[in-house]
This record gives sequence, structure tokens and C-alpha cells, in this order.
Amino acid sequence: MTEKGTPKRTLVVVESPTKVKTIQKYLDSTYLVKASMGHIVDLPKARLGVDVKKGFTPDYQVIPAKRKVLEELRKAAERAAALYVATDPDREGEAIGWHLAQQLPVDRRKVYRVLFNEITERAVKAAFREPGKIDPKKVDAQQARRVLDRLVGYNLSPLLWKKVQRGLSAGRVQSVAVKLIVDREREIRAFVPVEYWTLHARLRAAAPPEFTAALRAIRGEKASLATEAEVAETIRGLEGAPFVVRAVERGERKKNPAPPFITSTLQQEAGRKLRFTARKTMLVAQQLYEGVDVGEEGPVGLITYMRTDSVRLAREAQLEARQWVAAHLGAEYMPEEPPVYRARKGAQEAHEAIRPTDAAREPKTLARFLNRDQLALYRLVWERFLASQMRPAVYNTVSADIGAGECLFRAQGSTLSFRGFTAVYVESRDEAESVSEEDVEAVIPPLEPGEGLALVALEPKQHFTQPQPRFTEASLVKELEERGIGRPSTYAQIMSTIQTRGYVRREKATLVPTELGIHVTDFLLPRFPEVMDVEFTARLEEALDRIEEGDTPWVKPIRDFYKRLMEDLEKARKSDPQATDKSCPQCGSPLSERWGRFGRFLACSGYPECRFTQDVSGNGGDRVEEVATGETCAQCGKPMVIREGRYGKFLACRGYPECKNTKPLTTGIACPQDGCGGDLVERRSRRGKAYYACSRYPSCKFILWQRPVAEPCPACGAPFVLERMARGRTLVRSCFREGCDFKQGTEAPVA
Repeated sequence: MTEKGTPKRTLVVVESPTKVKTIQKYLDSTYLVKASMGHIVDLPKARLGVDVKKGFTPDYQVIPAKRKVLEELRKAAERAAALYVATDPDREGEAIGWHLAQQLPVDRRKVYRVLFNEITERAVKAAFREPGKIDPKKVDAQQARRVLDRLVGYNLSPLLWKKVQRGLSAGRVQSVAVKLIVDREREIRAFVPVEYWTLHARLRAAAPPEFTAALRAIRGEKASLATEAEVAETIRGLEGAPFVVRAVERGERKKNPAPPFITSTLQQEAGRKLRFTARKTMLVAQQLYEGVDVGEEGPVGLITYMRTDSVRLAREAQLEARQWVAAHLGAEYMPEEPPVYRARKGAQEAHEAIRPTDAAREPKTLARFLNRDQLALYRLVWERFLASQMRPAVYNTVSADIGAGECLFRAQGSTLSFRGFTAVYVESRDEAESVSEEDVEAVIPPLEPGEGLALVALEPKQHFTQPQPRFTEASLVKELEERGIGRPSTYAQIMSTIQTRGYVRREKATLVPTELGIHVTDFLLPRFPEVMDVEFTARLEEALDRIEEGDTPWVKPIRDFYKRLMEDLEKARKSDPQATDKSCPQCGSPLSERWGRFGRFLACSGYPECRFTQDVSGNGGDRVEEVATGETCAQCGKPMVIREGRYGKFLACRGYPECKNTKPLTTGIACPQDGCGGDLVERRSRRGKAYYACSRYPSCKFILWQRPVAEPCPACGAPFVLERMARGRTLVRSCFREGCDFKQGTEAPVA
């Protein structure tokens, strides 16, 4: 009882403030729901924070920004009868709950753990009826991951600062992800296309329509046409030859639906269909999971937990799907038994796949409550879930072998006879996946063996073999998952980190390594082979899983790894930054490659006694070609080129480091300040946000935070307008002049 005689309330702590409102309405007044706003403690930023000599003991500190939150939670805990930890149902959520139990003044015997996969009244009340305890094995697994990542990052990053460039970072998973992108880029650059030809015959039978058959064999051997001359010779051999049907085979092909979404497949499909980044996908999914106000019902969680690698579905969810399918499409679309999908090795089967919390909530009924992104992602989850519980699509197939002279042609057709799951959802294809001829729907007329066909035309076509495409975020997530690198909760952060660090840039939705990313990879690879080894990184993930299962003490894999890391680190500290076989022309000492503000350069290893440096114009084809501008340096007369630095692109003299002349890269728009005479140039803030300022700064301090476009304002005639991206991918243009109300919005084109 409290001082006033009222009964104590039970404190419930969740991670996000959005969940507070949703969960509070499902619990009675004896519960008080509050948010921790994520982690309340972490390893300190300014130092390693791991006592290596005392069993790798982590030194957790209260996060400065969370002190006020923690103080409020402590006050609430002092008046609480018990503490219920309702953080996310994963390792990280378990660790947050454990830290809360350590920091809050509550009897440990009265600390309970509640787990729910969806934030609905049914799931929340069921979890509170059967509370458990915080799982120390999950806490250990998360702690091991945090300590491993800290040991790698805080030991390798200072080395990069010293040997390569200040401000760089390395990570246990991020560096491997960058290596995959660098390796793919090198494969593309080294790829030599090989010419080949195909030959198709357009034919007409007694019954329409015309159809196409592909050359398959010549004189009984598989057809292989490497040159135009070989094609011409084959065509000459077909002159006057009759085309006769030799065999016809008819059959049926079934196409099964894809499993319901897990984290990685949701990120991949949202990337392909909606053009979402992995980070945006998870942000929108989090909103749908935590709860959206849907009118009279108030806040409702619309999808289940979005960080999962399990394809398992609750029985009641499968029954909901079957009811919807039967009511809207018919019983013939339902399989006899609900489908069961096999999860990949190591998946946490305690979780469910990502699905709608109520199959009856159709996207169209939620359209007025959700923004454009939320609705698009919800529809994707809803459709994929329903499709996964439906019958396969059925295609009628026909294959006909057609002889002509010494050649054998084959025609393949496929027509949809039963829509099955495709009535609701069709999975998109990855860029690297080729479409086989049997998957292409094509109509073949009725054919019989021995039937003669009329040749309409022979259609030769030249092709060249293609390298594997560059990774997109979707295909990189798929690659990481298949190789066992990272876990569902880490993919979005990996994608974001490697781009914000400047190791990778997006180019037409593909991921391209920057010169810096290539250089850092080349520096780390020979010095830290284990850290950069894809297979070794995957084995570390398996070790973390074994810790969670209780098979391995959390310190053991860390101790084994740390010993080898320190040996490699000691060798790397003694090594030259990037030795070459070139000698300094001034003193004869070896030259080494270094990285400076303007990119790579050669420097004498005799520094500081010898300060000879030389610009590097390429590195075996790996350096991105400099962009010439046609402008010459006002100081030395050499060409000025476009380079990219910490605060954006700028013009620099190609004669660097002898000539250090630089100037801002102008947008071509004059500064609107009266009598200024400067141009607007793009710059970047310390946090990477683009802004536009006068080139005569600090004399002129004119600044814009929206992109100027060199088009006159149609309302007042101002020399340029501003452009920004608003919600719902709407491109908004407005006038920069105060008092002018010109504003125009158009839908932005999909990148």
C-alpha cells in the first residue's frame, strides 16, 4: 500500500512510447505502462569499456541522454508492486530488460518477463496471464555480440585512423559487407564479355496463332553459335528445308507460393516492389507493429514482430487466412491442410513469421488511417501471408520438338489454368534471376507429330555474356542471410552504416564501393584475414546462437577470437601503411600508398626527414576516374577536377599535393543577395545533411536548406525555386522569396 492507502500499481516497461498507448488500453488501471526509449545503459563511447583482464567484463554506463528517462522509471518503480518487462521478443529486448532489472529499485523476485509476438488485446492479455523470467542465456548472447563488436571496432578503427585516414571505422559485420561489394565490383571490372548467338524460327501451323521455336541441337549435338559466321552457315543449311513436328509433350506444372515474410525477405521484397531501403522498411514495419490509430478502436498493432527468421505461423492465424480465402475466393483456393514451411538452419522457431495480426483487416479498409508508405508495406505483408496459405498456381504446358534439315528446334508454351495463390500475390524477381522459357506464358497452337509447319522468318540475335549485377540493398541482404552473416535485427543497420561511413554509395538503386571503401578493404584484408573472412564471420554468428542455447559460456568464443585479433593487430601496427615496389626519387626509401583529403597518394617512408609525395593516378583500375571540368587551376595552370570530401563535392587541382588550390563546386545559380556576386554551392553539415550556401562565405552568409532549381518562379519571376521531397514521394517546389505563395507538388518518379 502507498502512503495514502491506495494499492500499488504494477510497472510495465516497453521500449517505445508508441507501444505505451496501445498496450495501456488492454490492461486495467492496476498497471502503469512506461517506455525506456530503447537501451538505458551501454558501453562508454570514449573508451573500450571492456575489462579484458577480468574475463571481458563490460563496463555499462547510463546513456547520458537517458538519465531523465531512467530517473522517471526509478520513481515509478519505487511505488510499484512488481516490474513486468515487455520489451521486444529478441536478444536485444532481453538485454534491455535485464539492464532495467539491474537499474530499477524492484525486488528481483518480482521482476517478470512478458513476451508477445503481436500487440493485440488477445496476445497481450495472454502474455500477462503467464509471465516468465528474463532469460540469462539470451542476455549472454547479446552481451557477447556487443563485446565482440566493441573489441573489433575499438581496436581496428584507431589503426585505420593512424594508417589510412582519421574518422574511419571498421566493424565485425560491416567490413565483411563492404568486402562483398568490393569483390563484386572487381568481378564486374575484370569480366570479359563473350559473344554468342541464338536462332529462333517464327512458325505457322494449320491453326493460329503464330509461335516461336528456339534452336536446340545441330546434327544431334547441343547448338552453340559463337559467331555471326556460324549463324549464317546454319541459316544456309535451313534454306528450303521443311519444318516438321517430331514430338509433342503436354503436361501440367505447379508453382507453389512463397513462405510468409521473415525480416530478410520483407526487406528484399520491399526493396524490389516499393523501392524502400532496408532502413525505411524496418522503420515503417516498426510503426505497423507498435500500433496505428484506426479510428474507434484506437491504436492497434497491425502486424506481428518484424525481426524474425522463422516462417512458422500460429494455428489461429492460418485458420483466419482460410476463412478469408473461402469467403472471398472460394473453397477451391484452399489446400486440404494449412501449408507448413521449413525454416533455414538456426532460425528461432519460438518466433512467428511476419503477418497481419488480423487477416480480416483488408488494406482498403485501413487506407484512410495509414500514410502511403504504411499502407504499401501493410498490403505487401497481408497479401504475402494470405498467398502463403493458398493452393499452388497450375499451368498447362506443351513442348514440341520440330525438325528442319540437320537442326532441331523446340517450342515451349505455358498457360495458366488455375490462378491459385497468384489471385492474391505474385513474388517479384531479383535482378540476377533469369526467367526460364518454361516460366514465360506463351500460347502454342494444337500440334500433332508429323504435321508440317510454314516458316515465317528466321530470327538470329547476337548476345554477350554478362557479369553478375552489382548488389542492391535487397540482394545484399539476401547474400548476407545465405552466408549466415549478421541476424535479422542487424541488416538495416549494416546497410545504413556502410553508406553513411562513405565506403559505399547508391547509384541507381545499386551499391557501388567508393575509392575509400576499396582502399580500406585492401588495407584490412591482408592484415586481419579472420575479421574479413566471410566464413569466419558466419561461424561467429553460430557461436552466438550456441551461447543462447546454453551450450557455450559467453566468454569462450570472445577469448579465443581476441587472442588472434591481438596477434594480427600487433603485426599491423608495425607494418608500413601500404608498401609499394617504388622508390623515393629524393632519398631512395620505399614509397607507400597513403590516403589524404584528396584521395590516394604516394609518400616516402622516410618521413619526416623526407617529405616527398606524389599523386596516384589510378590503382590497377580500382580508382574512380577523376571528373574533368575543362577549368584550369589559377595558381599552376593544371586541370581542375571534381573530387569528393567530407563535406561534399568540390573542385581541386590535379597537381595536388604540390598545388593545394581548391574551390567550391557551384550550382550555377547566383547568390540572390544584392551586390554579392557569389554563386550558390552545395555543402554538407557535420551530420551529412546537404545545404546550399554562398561561395563567398563568410563574407556572405546566405544559406538554404532546400535544393535550388534554376527555373524562374512562375508567380513572381524570382530567378530560382526551391525543391524538396515531402511525404508520399511528392516533389514540392516553392519560391524562396518571402511573401510569394507559389507552391506546386508533383509525384516524384521512382528511382
